[in-house]
Amino acid sequence: LMRVPYGAEKEFFRYSLFLVFCNRITTSMVSALVLLSSKKSTDPVAPIQKYCVVSFSNILTTTCQYEALKYVSFPVQTLAKCAKMIPVMIWGTIIMKKKYGGKDYFFAVIVTMGCSLFILYPASMDVSPLNKGRESTVWGVSLMLGYLGFDGFTSTFQDKLFKGYEMEIHNQIFYTTMCSCVISLSGLILQNHLLPAVDFMVRHPDCFYDVLILSTVATASQFFISYTIRTFGALTFATIMTTRQLVSILLSCVWFVHPLSWMQWVGAGHCIRCPVCQNLLKKQTAEGRGRELTVA
Repeated sequence: LMRVPYGAEKEFFRYSLFLVFCNRITTSMVSALVLLSSKKSTDPVAPIQKYCVVSFSNILTTTCQYEALKYVSFPVQTLAKCAKMIPVMIWGTIIMKKKYGGKDYFFAVIVTMGCSLFILYPASMDVSPLNKGRESTVWGVSLMLGYLGFDGFTSTFQDKLFKGYEMEIHNQIFYTTMCSCVISLSGLILQNHLLPAVDFMVRHPDCFYDVLILSTVATASQFFISYTIRTFGALTFATIMTTRQLVSILLSCVWFVHPLSWMQWVGAGHCIRCPVCQNLLKKQTAEGRGRELTVA
């Protein structure tokens, strides 16, 4: 969507916030249908402003993620996400008052070092169509840092809401995504991007289908994400996300023909084979099982 041109004019879709809006409005409709069909309460469990905090942070997370794809390749972005455990641990200490040992931070740093190798040593042919030869631009890296920081805050604050209010998954998803719809729509109107984005999809129906697929997948993933955070916590979720990076990298390399340098392969292996996943998962399993029994 962000890097492949559409139509004979080779136009690029540049409206990141519109993608966020489409994702959230689809998710809110599905969660509303689930609440109504299951006859569960649709009243907010927590104060609305707390849903809005998660919503605003999540919008910033997703916008940074989509915008970064204009400046860095998908493999670079995906491997950079391996560093998301560090902000989750930091936010967990600040928001949840959790304590992590030096060993946990050491393993998280090892994963980050692997990501750094991947970003600093790109293959010579792996360049952005918008910024040739600038795979690791200051702006692209800044967007990824913003993504990591906001994403860590979002999942940690979601964890806090689940623990503090014992709310249902669909309740949090519905109110969070409704707030996201309002915020993202307001941003689109203020930036005057709503009508141009709609006009782009009207002129390029294949873009509409791509947005539809993206929104559908984003909606499905949101339910898995919320269940994982509610049952096992934000750090376990971040650890699980790290283990799936290799699959995403390989799929992207095959589908979009992204070449990888030998140093990038070293960095990728460094991230995936690091014992942080095993250690953190073992550490969180007991707590997660206890929470799952409580939820049941």
